[in-house]
Amino acid sequence: MNLISPEIPGLVWAYRFIPGESRCQRIAADASVESLSAGDGWVWLHLALSDARTPTLIERISKLPQAAIATLTSHDTQAAITVSEDVVHGTLVDFERTFDAVTKTIGWLHFAVSDKIIITTRLHPLRSLDRVKAAVEKSAKCNRPIDLFEMLVVEFQRTLITLVLELTEELNVIEDHVYGEAGHRQQPGLAPLRRTVVRLHRHLRTILALLRRAGASEEDEVPPGFIDASERLSDRLEAVDRDVFALQERARLLHEEIDSKISSETNRHLYILSLMTAFLLPPTLVTGFFGMNTGALPFADGSGTLYAALIIAFSMGLAWLILRRIGIL
Repeated sequence: MNLISPEIPGLVWAYRFIPGESRCQRIAADASVESLSAGDGWVWLHLALSDARTPTLIERISKLPQAAIATLTSHDTQAAITVSEDVVHGTLVDFERTFDAVTKTIGWLHFAVSDKIIITTRLHPLRSLDRVKAAVEKSAKCNRPIDLFEMLVVEFQRTLITLVLELTEELNVIEDHVYGEAGHRQQPGLAPLRRTVVRLHRHLRTILALLRRAGASEEDEVPPGFIDASERLSDRLEAVDRDVFALQERARLLHEEIDSKISSETNRHLYILSLMTAFLLPPTLVTGFFGMNTGALPFADGSGTLYAALIIAFSMGLAWLILRRIGIL
């Protein structure tokens, strides 16, 4: 990452794509800003929002509408796809990565696509974006900027499929704990899993709705090929959204099963407590009667302990018979 370049601050990478050539050209980190717009073909420019000079650079190198520039320089955490003055721009959901591992933390990719340039910005490194970079370095199959945009969404869909498989395995382990001998007492990590799945489903539904709305635009209002690409991407995302929804329903049912087990155990404890109360209430009345500080109590002049014990035992037996007769025991 070139964060100290006086020419292109915040540059992560830049590539030039020339139609008809099988390989794209890497634009050097020390290249001038003028070189981005010079030459044949079109350019993919990827910038880091962590550099405060990035917004000024975007305004300088591109002729994008103000709405697209605002999208590229924002820190929004909501999915969005908008068509403005022949430019498609918005925010896509992705997953962050660290230097040595991938995470399930949701990240955000801001983009703007015209017929001559595609600009992407992000705050943290993203998982799908790096795979797209490796793919275009290996073989440049993108003849237009919109083709690269389609690759970005397709890689996100593949990342989602991988994540769904990982979450499915975690859910399988949780199910084994819940339905096993340990029951729910091990407190499986179902809540973080459900939170991740719910967020994914929400963002996927939003992206699908926005993509279909943008795809319904007139052909002269969007970059060439966007309408066809939006239809293909909608089908792909719809398929993975069904998998995410199925995982969400499965997690919800498992959560209900855990609640049912907890409710059953609570009811059993209350039942035992009620029985203990019913058995101990008559002896409590007996001991309370003999403990009153009044005169002329029975057995007061002699040894009444044995008689009191017999009355207590009789009262407990009578309570047991009554509970047995009415069907509680």
